Amino acid sequence: MRNYKLTIEYKSLKQNAPGGVFLVPSLDDIRTFHGFIIIRRGMYAGGIFKFQLQVPPNYNDKNAWPQITFTTFVYNPLVDPVTWELDIKSEFPTWDPQTHYLVTVLTYLKKIFYTKEWNASSAYLNLEAKSLAINNPPQFRKMVEQCVEQSKLTIYDNLKGSTAVFVEEKPEHSNFRTLLKTKIHDTAAVSRNAILDLIEESKNALS
Repeated sequence: MRNYKLTIEYKSLKQNAPGGVFLVPSLDDIRTFHGFIIIRRGMYAGGIFKFQLQVPPNYNDKNAWPQITFTTFVYNPLVDPVTWELDIKSEFPTWDPQTHYLVTVLTYLKKIFYTKEWNASSAYLNLEAKSLAINNPPQFRKMVEQCVEQSKLTIYDNLKGSTAVFVEEKPEHSNFRTLLKTKIHDTAAVSRNAILDLIEESKNALS
C-alpha cells in the first residue's frame, strides 16, 4: 500500500511539479529518485543542480521526512557544505502525510534558490553562507556565481546509476528534438512506444 501511494504521488507530478524541477525514478529502487533543477532567474540563474531524493521505508507515516541530497555543489545557507543535504526539517518541523507530499518538498527545493531574505536568528546548515548572505551580500553573490559556474562545468559528471543523465549533444539528439516538435502534439498523452519509435527513426535518418 505504501508503494502504491508513492506511485500515485509520482504520477501526479506530471501536472503539479514546480517549473524547472524534474524528477525520474530509479530503475532498481522505488524509493529512490534522481532529479535536477534548472534556475532561470535570480541570483542562481543559469545553474543546473542535480539531486537525489530518498523516501524512507515508513513514508506516509507522520514525521517520515523524505531526504534530498544534491549531487551538484550548492552554495546556500540551507545546504550542508559537507554532505550537500538540503535542510528539510527547518521548513517542515513536523511532516504530516495528510498535507505534505513529494510536490511539497520539491516546491521547497525550488524556493531556496529564490530566497532573498535570511533570518539571522535561525539555524542553518551552512553557517558561512548564512553569515555572508546577511552581512556581506556582494560576497555571497560572488560565491553563488562561482557555484553556478561549477554546475555548468560539471553538468556531464553523472552519478553512477542515476536515471537523470546529461550527455553532450550529438546530431541524433538535434534530429530527435525536431521529430518531437513535429510529431508529438500532446506530451501528456504520448506513450513509451511512441518515444522509442521516434528514437529509432532519428537513428535511421542519420545512418
